[in-house]
Amino acid sequence: MTDIKALTNKIVKFRNKRNWKQFHNPKDVALSLVLEATEVMEHFQWKNDSEIKEHIRKSREEISEELADVLYWVLLMSNDFKIDIKKALENKMRKNEKKYPVNKAKDKHDKYNKI
Repeated sequence: MTDIKALTNKIVKFRNKRNWKQFHNPKDVALSLVLEATEVMEHFQWKNDSEIKEHIRKSREEISEELADVLYWVLLMSNDFKIDIKKALENKMRKNEKKYPVNKAKDKHDKYNKI
């Protein structure tokens, strides 16, 4: 069993033991994902580069928990929507390889339609 599948199974089991699926409509699950992502962003808001480096050093555990919350919702959504998230990521990476060829995108941060 893949690590992603094992993690997804653990999340679904956690949710199902608590009978929470009844609350997990697509809108609210998507909102939860965004809310958790904003909690990641809060760690960096209003900080300059040196403050960010120091904050990461001091707050690695808290940041890791917020990232885990984001992953929780991504895996739960992909499970509920019957999306093979590993395959979806692989397909997206193939598209990104075409959109951002190394010879055009290396050392640039421009969007694909600007390179």
